[in-house]
Amino acid sequence: MRTSYRILYRGGSGELVEKKSRFIATVRPVHTEEEAVSFIEEMRKKYWDASHNCYAWVIGSDGQQRCSDDGEPSLTAGRPMLDVLLGEDICDVCVVVTRYFGGTLLGTGGLVRAYQGAVQEGLKNCQVLLKQLGRKLRLTTDYNGIGKIQYLLAQRGTTILDTEYTDKVVVTVLAPVDEADSLVKDLTEASSGRVQIEAAGETCYGVLEKEIILFEE
Repeated sequence: MRTSYRILYRGGSGELVEKKSRFIATVRPVHTEEEAVSFIEEMRKKYWDASHNCYAWVIGSDGQQRCSDDGEPSLTAGRPMLDVLLGEDICDVCVVVTRYFGGTLLGTGGLVRAYQGAVQEGLKNCQVLLKQLGRKLRLTTDYNGIGKIQYLLAQRGTTILDTEYTDKVVVTVLAPVDEADSLVKDLTEASSGRVQIEAAGETCYGVLEKEIILFEE
């Protein structure tokens, strides 16, 4: 399992017109195959009068994927759409591109460009987030030692989740799991071993405009 990967956080839509054919891309976050199938059926009902509703999805850190041309010539729609998602390295995403035929055949190359272009237009109106596996640490120190710890955390850009002030100072931080051991080492050295460090579990999280987003697994 990867410890970090890009996910679709907020969906969106986009559209392009090629030789009077309309290509409408609807992009939505999905976390299971069932969610993806339900979304595709929703789009088919919404655009019941369309010529085609082609789709592609990528789910999970292991990149489970599927795509469909929905009646378009083989490999001219679903696979090119999937290639855009894979090229952007986005997971937990499903995109449906709805086509209203405009009366003019586009040819194989024209279809590929149109379906890929529609997905790209849709993604422009979406929000992508880096989802990371993080480790929570509880740091306990006295008031004399908190200054050095706060300085080190700021220098490393470590996320502070909570700070408790009693007879001691307890700071709960969240660090990428790959960086947790080096953070513990730096904190121990900076405090000359006076800070007490406890592991407080692992969680997946992302940062959106400086706001921490925690994901329930």
